Amino acid sequence: MRPNAVKQALAEGKTVLGTSYGQLRDPEIARLLKAGGFDYVYLDGEHGGFGIETIQDICRTASLCGLTVFTRVADMQYALVARALDCGSDGVIFPRVESPELLEQAVSWCKFPPVGIRGFGLTVMQSNYEPQTIPQMIAHRNENGMVILQIETVKALEIRDELLSVKGIDVVMVGPVDLSISLGIPGEFEHPKFLAALDQIRDTCEAKGIVPGIQCRGVALSKACKERGYRFLGTSNEWNLLLEKTRETVAALR
Repeated sequence: MRPNAVKQALAEGKTVLGTSYGQLRDPEIARLLKAGGFDYVYLDGEHGGFGIETIQDICRTASLCGLTVFTRVADMQYALVARALDCGSDGVIFPRVESPELLEQAVSWCKFPPVGIRGFGLTVMQSNYEPQTIPQMIAHRNENGMVILQIETVKALEIRDELLSVKGIDVVMVGPVDLSISLGIPGEFEHPKFLAALDQIRDTCEAKGIVPGIQCRGVALSKACKERGYRFLGTSNEWNLLLEKTRETVAALR
């Protein structure tokens, strides 16, 4: 069964690059993004328009081309988490996290017993048609699956030590726009309050053995965050990357 290349790279201290994917429903885009050099994509079930069938199709295509794929669920609900994982997601992103108790419960939904309480619904498609036993599939998924939480509010920032003390968290993915709004400085990503928050989150992550990450709208902020020690680095999304290249090409030819 395919190992989680992103989890391996992060464990080796490397930085991984990804992007959001939530509007254009063609699974071929997964292959395109992999060919372009991204390590991962996350399917945006919170703000995007994908239904469960689209998520399943993209997960299968991503698996075949070696692209690690996560799903950001719309809410912290067992059914959303379990179905995303059963479709082949390599992990789940939890948005708007503000409760250590709910987070602990949600992490348990991502792992099979005895680690968690996830119900078993895997098929041979999830094991790439390899003849695996149920214990083998359980062990592989528990080891390779990832749990990613988002810090997007002042409340989450203030209780980050409690949130990151929950066992089973692999990555924090800062939501910079929502965090800046919550800080009262919407979109001011160079503001001292925002930069201080980034450093506080990074320091807590490093103290807890968790990878600091962020999803940025553009390259400039991603580069700045990389320089601040962020290693799970998301930039832009599938439609904006297409739009930017289109504008660049047209401008060069006018």
